[in-house]
Amino acid sequence: MYVYTPWTILILAAFGLAMWAQFRVQGAFHAHSRERASSGLTGAEAAREMLYANGITDVRIEPVPGTLTDHYDPVAKVIRLSEPVYGGRSISAVSVACHEVGHAIQHKVRYPMLVFRHAMVPVTQFASGIAPLLLLAGFFFKLSGLLLLGIIAFSFAVLFHVVTLPVEFDASRRAKEQMVRLGIISAAEKRGADRVLGAAALTYVAATLVAVLQLLEYIWLFNRQENEQ
Repeated sequence: MYVYTPWTILILAAFGLAMWAQFRVQGAFHAHSRERASSGLTGAEAAREMLYANGITDVRIEPVPGTLTDHYDPVAKVIRLSEPVYGGRSISAVSVACHEVGHAIQHKVRYPMLVFRHAMVPVTQFASGIAPLLLLAGFFFKLSGLLLLGIIAFSFAVLFHVVTLPVEFDASRRAKEQMVRLGIISAAEKRGADRVLGAAALTYVAATLVAVLQLLEYIWLFNRQENEQ
């Protein structure tokens, strides 16, 4: 049974913000997907031009199924663009594609927060897998030691969310600067790119807020359990 805490309302509000952010990013993407970029480039072509402008020739661009499934794979050195972005010629398409190139540029220049996030991946994956089990066992059996271990493990997932924020904001900043400079979009079209990438950034902010509030709730429950023993 779920235990209501002083953090419950805040967490529910944060989940609401996360859902709203998802609707907003989809709305912004679809709204500007009807606006053709003045350059006439597809998302894949815009990404390739931005890569070459930054001296990056060892990163491939591939289409992937789905919508808003775009990502940069630093291990394989591949930018994977969703089908509407890969072949789309809209402001939305080129904005999302160039954002992913922003991550490739971060990789090339060894942007510190990206390096840190990559180093965290194995630890975060392991910690995220065992955290729910430790937390559940700690609550159910009232074992403060297990509960504390669960909180520590969950903290790694929260830190990963926090580190992701500057990585995503920096990638968008690089994309918006270079899209105008390279003529991928005009200065007047930058407002549309701002809306698309700003809405996407909000989803990361909301996810981080949820994770931080959940961590604070677990700490509160741990302190209450300690006081009851």
